[in-house]
Amino acid sequence: MADFVKKPVVPLPELHPEPQIPADQLFFTEEEKAKIARFKEQYLEPAGAVMKTLWLAQEKFGFLPPEVLQLVADELGIPYAQVYGVATFYTQYYKEKKGKYVLDVCTCFTCQVCGGYDILHYLEEKLGIHKGETTPDGLFTLQEVECLGACGSAPVLQVSNGPYVHNLTPEKVDQLLEDLKQGKLPPFVSLTLPQDEAELGGNRRSDAEAVESYRTPPVAHHTR
Repeated sequence: MADFVKKPVVPLPELHPEPQIPADQLFFTEEEKAKIARFKEQYLEPAGAVMKTLWLAQEKFGFLPPEVLQLVADELGIPYAQVYGVATFYTQYYKEKKGKYVLDVCTCFTCQVCGGYDILHYLEEKLGIHKGETTPDGLFTLQEVECLGACGSAPVLQVSNGPYVHNLTPEKVDQLLEDLKQGKLPPFVSLTLPQDEAELGGNRRSDAEAVESYRTPPVAHHTR
């Protein structure tokens, strides 16, 4: 154990980190507390509501520094370690302050061989930052992530835990960045399954804001 503490596999968290949320803002409103109470009612144990409560906290504070994790733990009446474990397991929970738009570029196997790294490197050059960094104006954070579950439309990225952008090309990336600079998020796109195109009209969801068809993916120039 002593060797692990001296040479940890991953950086250990600070024991007493500097708070990043002002004390007078670090609270849940009565309305938010009522919503969290409803979350707890949906599970046998309060810990079952931790993911929903973390999501609510992230929407409120923008990210989840240790003091916010403690706030969640106190509200749910569960140990801090339990909340910390969940928050650090999922990349969708932001432990650090991010840009206004977080661009998660998939580089898992299918996206890797279809140009995921090509898109990641193009964005790095376009934004003047490396993966894991935020542009100086605070507008974009660029991240490399594992499978987004849209292998058929690779390469793909996700914007701020929200809409996907499929079948990426440099031109499509350019348009996305321009739209985001204007405050315009990409629409929710329904992709047509090739086998359903004729028989089911593409098997489209009724809430789709835009439609797109699968296409033959590109071959990557870079695989790392």
